[in-house]
Amino acid sequence: MELNLTRPLAFIDLETTGIKVAADRIVEICILRAEPDGSTSIKTLRINPEMEIPWEAIAIHGITNEDVKDCPTFRQVAHDLARFLDTCDLAGYNSNHFDIPLLVEEFLRVEVDFDLKGRRLVDVQNIFHKMEPRNLSAAYKFYCDKELINAHSAEADTVATYEILKAQLDQYKDHQIKDLKGNLVTPVVNDISALSDFSVQSRNVDLVGHIVFNAKKVEVFNFGKHKGKPVTEVFRNEPSYYDWIMKSEFPRSTKKVVTAIKLRGFNQDDVKLELF
Repeated sequence: MELNLTRPLAFIDLETTGIKVAADRIVEICILRAEPDGSTSIKTLRINPEMEIPWEAIAIHGITNEDVKDCPTFRQVAHDLARFLDTCDLAGYNSNHFDIPLLVEEFLRVEVDFDLKGRRLVDVQNIFHKMEPRNLSAAYKFYCDKELINAHSAEADTVATYEILKAQLDQYKDHQIKDLKGNLVTPVVNDISALSDFSVQSRNVDLVGHIVFNAKKVEVFNFGKHKGKPVTEVFRNEPSYYDWIMKSEFPRSTKKVVTAIKLRGFNQDDVKLELF
């Protein structure tokens, strides 16, 4: 089925020096721009990251330091990329979590205006995860090969969930997957702490999840000594923490969000942030 577009949709994929949004750089970018009339155009560029590409990254994408030594820097192509992405909504695979935050960081680093406000973000991975069976009934059928009778009754759902977890431990015993660094890990093990860590998901306020919404939809820190504490409360009690963040190696997009929270004022804690 062809896409029903009212404005261009740009599909983005990055190959990078690593997975740290604040520190790593792009070594290759591909953008497929789909137009409302059904036509497409593709721009693919190798980029000199102006830093060494670690061997761990080379092992994943195969792009060496020699391959990019004579390529343009991001600063040299940034305006052209911004024009190519002008008026576009953005899409990709895991793009909301990685590609878009890192691309925004590159634009901010070279002081090229690239605003996400008003752009719609489509993450194909999130659609996949939500549309493939992810509810309790589907999980019970998949892992236990049973139909869930009386779904949404508390007892039936609780018993099914208990059985599913035990079946998952059998299903994925010794099963390895690659993490974001390309390392083989065994994430599903019979250990509650490990399962808890593997289960965690947060609602990001900034692009990379350093600031998240808590259960009360208040912006809280998701790292460090103030993890779980409201951002406005920390800045009120420890003003120097803001200065530390701004001087440290955090993504520029995170610093932008933190600054917006600070400027919003300490007397407006009930007003929520909507930057992205």
